[in-house]
Amino acid sequence: MPVPPVVDLPVETAIPLETQYSFDSSRLAMPLMLEGSVESFDPVARATDLAATMPRQWCGTYKAFPSGMDQAVQLQLSDVRAYGQMVAVRGAMTIGSAHTPVQGNLNAKSDQLDLIPLADNLGDGVESGGEFLGLQGLDLSGWQAPRLTNQGGRLSLSPSCGSEALPIRGLW
Repeated sequence: MPVPPVVDLPVETAIPLETQYSFDSSRLAMPLMLEGSVESFDPVARATDLAATMPRQWCGTYKAFPSGMDQAVQLQLSDVRAYGQMVAVRGAMTIGSAHTPVQGNLNAKSDQLDLIPLADNLGDGVESGGEFLGLQGLDLSGWQAPRLTNQGGRLSLSPSCGSEALPIRGLW
């Protein structure tokens, strides 16, 4: 492959630059207009509201995927505090007959929940190192086990732990 010849240009030689665009300085003074809407949601205020109004007692069921058995669950929140847009929760959980302290975080903007049981082994696949992860707050969570051999489970909670409502009977 031949080498291209080198051409020396004198330093004072100017190469003309031709452009198709012209610069209009009057456009710099135009105001910037944004299209769309501005988000008016305040996650810090929602976190403060959640910390004050969130029910402290939750009941429901836990269903482990391998066994398919439902176990009764009670969650009692003893400490709920807002930190920015996060709500830190602490309390105690009973799954079946096993009892454990729990702690976790709830994101007030996205309703994502991380709830960690602190006891060593709670039976039916709930073991130390795992956590309940929810995308709907405390209502519905999935058990994320610390090992790949554990298939996990589903935790479904509701804030109504009182006695069930009596059925409505007809008057006739």
